Amino acid sequence: MKLVIGNKNYSSWSLRPWLLMKALDLPFTEEIIPLYRPDSKPRLLENAPTGKVPALHDEGLVIWDSLAIVEYLAEQFPGVAIWPRDTEARAIARSAVCEMHSGFSALRTHMPMNLRAALPGKGRTPEVQEDIERVQDLWSEARERYGADGPYLFGEFSAADAFFAPVVTRFVTYEVPLSDVCAEYRDAVLGLPALQAWYSAAMLEAERIAASEPYA
Repeated sequence: MKLVIGNKNYSSWSLRPWLLMKALDLPFTEEIIPLYRPDSKPRLLENAPTGKVPALHDEGLVIWDSLAIVEYLAEQFPGVAIWPRDTEARAIARSAVCEMHSGFSALRTHMPMNLRAALPGKGRTPEVQEDIERVQDLWSEARERYGADGPYLFGEFSAADAFFAPVVTRFVTYEVPLSDVCAEYRDAVLGLPALQAWYSAAMLEAERIAASEPYA
């Protein structure tokens, strides 16, 4: 399988399936297409009908959209706990992932992912604060109800953690104060070797995307 992704410093959507596959040791290669270059769109369209990242290629099949990729992987690797093993926990995990996938627009807009930056206090609009509080509610409930078997949202690392990993990085970049439970979870995700590898690669990138640097 080949996963086509964008800049590691900025592309939150790319991080989600990449982190899942890397952390769970699923076999894949990666192809990075730097975004917002003159040749970016044609190259992206060669890899996905939407002209966006991420896109997963598997023996001639192209799966676009991060959530579709996760569900495809869950079918291809049924022995791997991509979703929580417990039925109830799995249903809640999918609900949380879908909420992340389609919501939190204020947080996305005013706190874009930028691993190389340190922007304490930036972007803290009332709407963003509502998103932050909702994220903390989700994390706290998952940890309290389903997190007994490990440090992640549902105990073991799962797709839910991969989907919230870009939010974790935002909370670091913008130095968002968190409750003790949420801070512990943030630190657990940051400690993932796979996420540390992504961070290291992001620090080596030279591209600067103005659209993702609203506070520069």
